[in-house]
Amino acid sequence: MFGTIRQDLQAIFDRDPAATSMLEVVLTYAGFHALLAYRISRQLKTIGVPIVPRAISQMARWLTGIEIHPSAKIGVGFFIDHGMGVVIGETAEVGDYVTLFQGVTLGGTGKERGKRHPTLGNHVVVGAGAKILGGITIGDNVKIGANSVVLKNVPSNSTVIGVPARIIKSEGERLPDATMDQVDLPDPISDRFSALEQELIELRKKLENLNS
Repeated sequence: MFGTIRQDLQAIFDRDPAATSMLEVVLTYAGFHALLAYRISRQLKTIGVPIVPRAISQMARWLTGIEIHPSAKIGVGFFIDHGMGVVIGETAEVGDYVTLFQGVTLGGTGKERGKRHPTLGNHVVVGAGAKILGGITIGDNVKIGANSVVLKNVPSNSTVIGVPARIIKSEGERLPDATMDQVDLPDPISDRFSALEQELIELRKKLENLNS
């Protein structure tokens, strides 16, 4: 477990330019505090300790605003940036070197039993406020835009945005591991409006030529 915690700490320094010292991260980063509480509660859950793991997760929720169920499975190098409002459900599975921004939910869609929360692959980046709901699978190297609502499986090496989320890039070049940019995502709707506007301009020119 200690090796995993070291990798979690290293992930913060790799992906957060505001992290300046180990002491600062350990004392002030709510995302790290919530993850540390999860690692402990998960270990206790694994060896069969009752009640205590859930109590630890609830205490962490009160202190950090981040709720991670002790039964969730989270890989190494996990980073929650800021983190307020992040919720990770009981059957959620998160791969290695995943980044979540504030307000992200890995939740269910109802009262179904069994695998009802999403599975995220490795090197996934989930933008602020995004909701990933149901027992769906998000592939490796996927980038999910801020405030997107993802309800269907997403293949590896894809970018998705919107409500409901739609794929705007699939099986292209591998997304950089440390990519944190949430600004320069393409907007297919805006692109389509621009194309339609250009078509209208060309049609007007043709009509003017015919009239003249």
